[in-house]
Amino acid sequence: MEGAADARVKSVPSGAPRDADCASLSVMSNRPAPTAFEFFAGGGLAGLGLAAGGRGFRTVFANDLCPAKARGFAANHDVAPVVGDVWDLTPADLPGRPDLCWASSPCQDVSLAGARGGLEARRSGAFWGFWRLMRGLDAEGRGPRVVVVENVIGLLTSGDGADFTAVCTAMAEAGYRVGALEMDAAHWLPQSRPRLFIVGVRGDGAPEGTGPDAVFHSARLVAAHARLPGVAKDAWAWWRLPAPPRRNLDLEAVLQPDAAVDWFAPDETQRLLALLAPLHRARLDAAVAAGRRTVGAAFRRVRVERGEKVQRLELRFDGLAGCLRTPSGGSSRQYVVVCQDGAVRARRLTGRECARLMGVGDDYVLPSSQSAALKLMGDAVAVPVVRALTEGLLSPALGDGAERAA
Repeated sequence: MEGAADARVKSVPSGAPRDADCASLSVMSNRPAPTAFEFFAGGGLAGLGLAAGGRGFRTVFANDLCPAKARGFAANHDVAPVVGDVWDLTPADLPGRPDLCWASSPCQDVSLAGARGGLEARRSGAFWGFWRLMRGLDAEGRGPRVVVVENVIGLLTSGDGADFTAVCTAMAEAGYRVGALEMDAAHWLPQSRPRLFIVGVRGDGAPEGTGPDAVFHSARLVAAHARLPGVAKDAWAWWRLPAPPRRNLDLEAVLQPDAAVDWFAPDETQRLLALLAPLHRARLDAAVAAGRRTVGAAFRRVRVERGEKVQRLELRFDGLAGCLRTPSGGSSRQYVVVCQDGAVRARRLTGRECARLMGVGDDYVLPSSQSAALKLMGDAVAVPVVRALTEGLLSPALGDGAERAA
């Protein structure tokens, strides 16, 4: 249900996510749910995955720099996030002792699509503001048993690999066993969205393999591991997760009915299709010639051809949407292209459809502005991916003897 996400944002959060799974799992276990802090929380999708997976984590603190995202979070959770720069927080602002701390730190400066400034750049350098808080909690005996840093896969190679090394080394020096997984939302949802999850665990219980798993440890991750210095390599773990189930959704399954959305006029559709490169035009022609209804996703990108920058429309009919991005991400506003009865129609992907592509239920309150909804979803982490990580690794890492927040 779209609507203005106008819930009041408080300075001191309390409560738990509105997620039935969290409550039911807590009752089943007859013990308090483990607690989580969410940093760079956005709309709180990580918390939805944490709450739904395993024994169910309860978010008791959240923070984001963006007031609009914080309003989106507050509209969908009982926790009211603290709005502000993570560098302005101190351990005194953080309640109790968390079992887990999650950080989806800004990715623009380490993204493969960005300027690649690395962790020294202003936005991605926010990781160090987060890590300063983790060390402060440690100094007070309140450090979390588990830490998760989620980012784009560009973190593996940004700064010639120095950024990934810095994060892993920081965790290792703080006494964490460290490992990383590359997880693509396409295993669970009709969206191609690979993301990197660096997980630090104190204590035993987290499932480990004897070496890399091809599903979650890509060649680039294996190469990044090989570059680690001794302290990080000695603390390294090849975290093991169950193989993902066969994805049972394709793009059309999450789209709104044709009659419920606005389509481009024929001339606007033709102007859009004129941006197709020959290979993508051939894909479109083949889909039209097939005669049956065929649904695809498309987005615009700037490519260099013959030394010049050219705007191109890139089209795919593999049942997946491309990776959702924020409105400032160039190709963020994706298109739906439908071939049927020899004709082609096109329109923009809606905010609600983007939310579904992130694994969010239709009861999630989106901002009324399409641009704001796209920004909220484009900066988020896919819920089923977090759920799989929680069930397969994070909950087992805590074990039966997990310490609870004070």
